[in-house]
Amino acid sequence: MTVHEVLEEVLRDRAFYDTSGGGVTLSGGEPLLQREFAVSLLSRCKEKDLHTAVETAASCQWKELEEILPFTDLFMIDIKHMNPDRHREVTGLSNERILSNIARVLSTGIPLTVRVPVIPGINADPQTITDIARFVSETAARASSEHRNVISTTSLELLPFHRMAGDKYRSLGLEYKAADLETPSSETMESLRQSASRFGMDVRRR
Repeated sequence: MTVHEVLEEVLRDRAFYDTSGGGVTLSGGEPLLQREFAVSLLSRCKEKDLHTAVETAASCQWKELEEILPFTDLFMIDIKHMNPDRHREVTGLSNERILSNIARVLSTGIPLTVRVPVIPGINADPQTITDIARFVSETAARASSEHRNVISTTSLELLPFHRMAGDKYRSLGLEYKAADLETPSSETMESLRQSASRFGMDVRRR
């Protein structure tokens, strides 16, 4: 589809955005893998006065994020673990670039929701979640010297692991290594939310 075709589709729901306070979210996959398209679509959305959000892994060069800054009202970025070695072990990549980009996004004053997929055996423990919350809070506090409302526009969202991807893996003939993991209980998620709530941020869980 062209940018124009996507925008036409988006505008069909304009009345819903106006009544709900919502807008357009670029997600994926990774929207920055189609950066030129993303920049063009976001800029067209802003021309139409639509609220825009981008959900990204932020494992990219800063200049790639910088291109979409003028057209993005909200970022959603994952943190899976604070320890770079553990992060590399479970994802194949270090988290250093991700954390650096999060700090730079916060320094712009653009609202940010940090999302944590809570995965048993990986990060579903109070210490790991507390470490993530502390990093986000302290980084937002430093950014507040330039933008007074950074803490108030920064939030943390805890997302419980689920096995919905299992069928996709099987249909592709791939091994689904998370097949034996269980979804964290509501009690576990609430306990982790409370652990993360000590740092003055809005912390939500699903």
